[in-house]
Amino acid sequence: METNDKLARLAKRIRLGENMRIAIMGLGSVGNFLLDYLLSWDKQDIEIHVCGRNAGRIAADINIARVGNGIRSNRFKKVYFHQVDLERIDAIESVLLEIQPDFLVNTSRVYSGLKYGSISWKNLRAYGIWAPLAVQYIRNIMTAVQRVESNALVINTSYSDGANPWLKSAGLPAPDFGSGNLNHLIPRLKLAVADILEVSDPSRVEVVLATSHFHDVVISKEGQDEGIAPLIHIQLDGKDVSLDMTEVYRKCAIAMPVDAKRNIMNASSNFEIIRKIVDAIKFEGKELVHSPGVMGNLGGYPVYIDFSRDAQEGKHIGFADRWFSFTEMEEANKASIALDGIEDISDGVLVYTDALCASVKRAFGVNLQKKVSLEDSAVVAEFLIDEIIKPQLDG
Repeated sequence: METNDKLARLAKRIRLGENMRIAIMGLGSVGNFLLDYLLSWDKQDIEIHVCGRNAGRIAADINIARVGNGIRSNRFKKVYFHQVDLERIDAIESVLLEIQPDFLVNTSRVYSGLKYGSISWKNLRAYGIWAPLAVQYIRNIMTAVQRVESNALVINTSYSDGANPWLKSAGLPAPDFGSGNLNHLIPRLKLAVADILEVSDPSRVEVVLATSHFHDVVISKEGQDEGIAPLIHIQLDGKDVSLDMTEVYRKCAIAMPVDAKRNIMNASSNFEIIRKIVDAIKFEGKELVHSPGVMGNLGGYPVYIDFSRDAQEGKHIGFADRWFSFTEMEEANKASIALDGIEDISDGVLVYTDALCASVKRAFGVNLQKKVSLEDSAVVAEFLIDEIIKPQLDG
């Protein structure tokens, strides 16, 4: 089922007053933060389903989140736990059939507890090397989604810029949305612009952005764009604003935690996507979201969720192409993600850049396979763990 059709189906269920079912796959830091936000949400007619392997730890995490929300808001939404091994596609199929989710959020990681970027940024200044790790569990999930013909709107949290289009190019259904990445830049940009214009309320600033994971990182960490400008349009109170972007980007490099607290941003992005879809339906409105890998496209894009009375009949999602065309956004994303080490993704094959391969050899003394088919991705993922991650952690 296409994303647009899933949105229409969800709208019908909401208008009938049926409970909305949200499944979280994996309950690490992103999943835990998201669970807390969903429990705090003033929308009561939702069911939350948490899926993972470690029943004891997950039960404890669910309990403390529910108790905490009971203290803060006297809200006690029901949370259901489903034990599932994401290595097993048949197990995922079973849980999808049991839950019948409206939203499915993949927050799982093959190598949990590690921020991959803590290794790759200082050594490679590129994150794309980890795409084979990022694609593993979401590949299994989307295979299960396809087999059981699930209608869930799928949000992927794991390097969606590259993983989502990789799945699509191999003939699998792509997740409908990705979370985080370019979306992490939007509040920074609003804060920076408000500071420059001496505006006390940053929410008066509107930003439309198209770029990939690389520019989120380089602008956030270093306050510069590496000489390749992302597509960006800025307004204040609905009027166009022209600024020196060098100064804007410089102000985006603000202090941030380097531990799991960073995942507050990714979890917030997941929640924003869900909330804005529901709000667009409920209030018959139009909402802008920024999403990496949206509908299987390479990089990150601004898209509208549209249930307004002015919406084109039957069309509820579309690219925000008022200020730049989809082709321009595609080209900007290709240039950006190349700096992240990905040259191309097509026909189920991810191609690393020569620059990344050379950097990997120089930094870690190993040869990175330049072309990786989706079928070979698990082997390359094991290589990355055994030859790069473990030696770096042990050293």
